[in-house]
Amino acid sequence: MTTSRIVWTPDEERAAASNLKRFMELNGFGGAPYETLHRWSVARPDEFWSALWTFAEIIGEPGTVSFVRDRERPMTGSRFFPDASLNLAENLLRGDADAPAVVEVDETGETSTLTYGELRREVGRAQRILRDLGVEPGDRVAGIVPNNAAALAYTLGALSIGAIWTSCAPEFGTAGVLDRFGQVDPSVLVLAPDYLYNGRRHDLLAKGLDIAGSLPGLGHVLVLGAAPDVSGPAGVGLHATDERADAGDEPPHFVRLPFDHPAFIVYTSGTTGLPKSIVHRAGGILVNLLKEHLLHSDVHQGDRMMYFTNTAWMMYHWSIAALGCGASVVLYDGAAIPRDDPGLLWRLIDDLDVTHFGTSPKYLSMMDQLGVEPASTLTLEHLRVILSAGAPLTDDNFTWVYDRAKSDVQLASISGGTEILGCFVLGNPMAPVRSGEIQVLGLGLAVNVLDDRRAPVVGQPGDLVCTEPFPSMPLTFWGEGGDERYRQAYFDVQPEVWHHGDLAQVQTSGGMVISGRTDTTLKPGGVRIGTSEIYRVVEGLPGVTDSLVIGYPTADDMEIWLFLVTGETGVNPDDVRAVLRREASPRHVPARILTVEDIPYNLAGKKVEGAALKTVTGQDVKNRDSLRNPGCLDGFRLDKLVDLQGAS
Repeated sequence: MTTSRIVWTPDEERAAASNLKRFMELNGFGGAPYETLHRWSVARPDEFWSALWTFAEIIGEPGTVSFVRDRERPMTGSRFFPDASLNLAENLLRGDADAPAVVEVDETGETSTLTYGELRREVGRAQRILRDLGVEPGDRVAGIVPNNAAALAYTLGALSIGAIWTSCAPEFGTAGVLDRFGQVDPSVLVLAPDYLYNGRRHDLLAKGLDIAGSLPGLGHVLVLGAAPDVSGPAGVGLHATDERADAGDEPPHFVRLPFDHPAFIVYTSGTTGLPKSIVHRAGGILVNLLKEHLLHSDVHQGDRMMYFTNTAWMMYHWSIAALGCGASVVLYDGAAIPRDDPGLLWRLIDDLDVTHFGTSPKYLSMMDQLGVEPASTLTLEHLRVILSAGAPLTDDNFTWVYDRAKSDVQLASISGGTEILGCFVLGNPMAPVRSGEIQVLGLGLAVNVLDDRRAPVVGQPGDLVCTEPFPSMPLTFWGEGGDERYRQAYFDVQPEVWHHGDLAQVQTSGGMVISGRTDTTLKPGGVRIGTSEIYRVVEGLPGVTDSLVIGYPTADDMEIWLFLVTGETGVNPDDVRAVLRREASPRHVPARILTVEDIPYNLAGKKVEGAALKTVTGQDVKNRDSLRNPGCLDGFRLDKLVDLQGAS
């Protein structure tokens, strides 16, 4: 196995000033390699998570013990901080009153800023309005809201009470929202009247009220802003925040609750069935996200986090946790690549002194294809870290960032999921970045790759697993039989071992390569191939703008079918096959290469191979509303497919 090339190394001064370096020195690991710290964090979870609580200066009572192991059910029965009490919102709102907390910006480039003191007052108003509507600890407060300051105030306002916040992005269709909120029975729906996308204001009011009328347990709709000139659904109170001048300007009162008290319900994409409603505990996500921000992403007080996300994706919940480090968050409402201004986000990074920018491989690939070169016109002086999630980064992504964006930046590919509201593998601010690799295994996480024998392997592909408990494991799935459905989803392959569903490979460097989901893994001739192994090759070819592969079932095996979106110059299929044979292996060469107009993506920016496979094989695709571009699936119907060389 060859070692990946190093594309960036932190200088000594930067590594020495990192939070990770300070944490290691405080806990007796000064001068030790990261791997030693990681082994301690897994072997002694009581010591590690107690040290993290202290280092992060978490507000609350930690209790007498930090970890209790259940010998019979070590994953699903063990508990962290069993007698602790805290409030998630209190920990995210603790910054200095005059320090900036939120920068709100949209496609027009207009910005507004809230200090921590101002944000606390907005959250206090939200808390009192929600309480007046009857919201109590454990109630669900749902939001159909864009990524702006008002949405954040109600997210934190609900959490400050001990209510459970759950949200959908404004662009979700009615069916997609009902598939999610219909499972969790919210008492209040927070509704934005509109949202901005690609230069247009899109109305949300009619859709939101239609959704409200289909939620049987809903008591109130709260519209952000002015009172609407319409009636609400029968039996549902309709209110507007502008009508509540009596809510006052005092900061919120924080209700401290047990460590395992539920805080968020988030949803899987739901492209192959009803979305899973995953309940996350307040304490578990707090300690894990502060670990990921402070130690792995090196977020310091005064830094500025800008993650392009909507309010449904887990990266919304992930990114706002930067507030708990005393940083500020940039909340962007609009398209990632506005039609008339594809480089907008990079100018905002420059203008707003962003230190941490979060994005996706698809976005970086589009920047390359569109010829955007931030380094030629911008300094990006303050940008230290680029975070990427949603899919594996390709070598071309690394090349574009270091050649066209900024040469002195940590490009941290991070991977985990909605299921853990965090990352199994992510960055290390003290270590080199290698092209095509994720830097390190997450602290406190016993991550392994297992082969078909269920034995751990290095340098070979296998199943990504976690063999020891960790704080941000879900509390349950919402609804009847939730505990059993949760266990079946992640512990059915091997009792009390978390099987995440990723095909991965641990590298000799200590980093990791993730090749795709195991449920979309290609197995021609019984040999497992990750889909990203093909994407890494073909998406670097001239004329290819996007691609997707599926394993098409045959009578006794599987064929690889490759779908390409090509530019005006087109692509020679023989060249594609030759490059795959040379740079991957003969096993990676597709049986058919076909052209399509577009590739299906979910709203989190991930390719949806399963939906394409279902369409090709004549099956129904459920929850099409979970796709960003569901209409493109019609091009995958078997009777419409055309081979690249012209034979249908």
